[in-house]
Amino acid sequence: MSQVKANDTVKVHYTGKLTDGQVFDSSVERGEPIEFTMGQGQLIPGFEKGLIDMKVNEKKTINIPKEEAYGEPREELIQEVQKSQLPEEIKPEVGMGLVSKSPDGQEMNLVVRDVKEDTIVVDGNHPLAGKDLVFDLEVVEIK
Repeated sequence: MSQVKANDTVKVHYTGKLTDGQVFDSSVERGEPIEFTMGQGQLIPGFEKGLIDMKVNEKKTINIPKEEAYGEPREELIQEVQKSQLPEEIKPEVGMGLVSKSPDGQEMNLVVRDVKEDTIVVDGNHPLAGKDLVFDLEVVEIK
């Protein structure tokens, strides 16, 4: 029976949780496994590493330290922005998601961390940065 190895295309069902058990994402809930090719950097390193040598229909739970997930939050991705730079129709609130476009057209997802008199503080870190993750995995298919 074949096992997952580098460059394989695999279909995987997963449930991603924080170490306290809170689920943040699940292909099982959506009913469709994810399909991707190993080694192309589409997924966090710890996820792919956990799949190596798994067989079809095998299930396991892996713990991914933050270093192999989304890393530590980076201070340079937290910035204070003048409210006057926002489109008029946006009324910023803590926890609100915003999208910023750089001059070269690249989009960055931001979360409002603080709302002050004339400015807001936005955070461009991935919401799971700084967190250790737990994934329940099931290999559905190896192509």
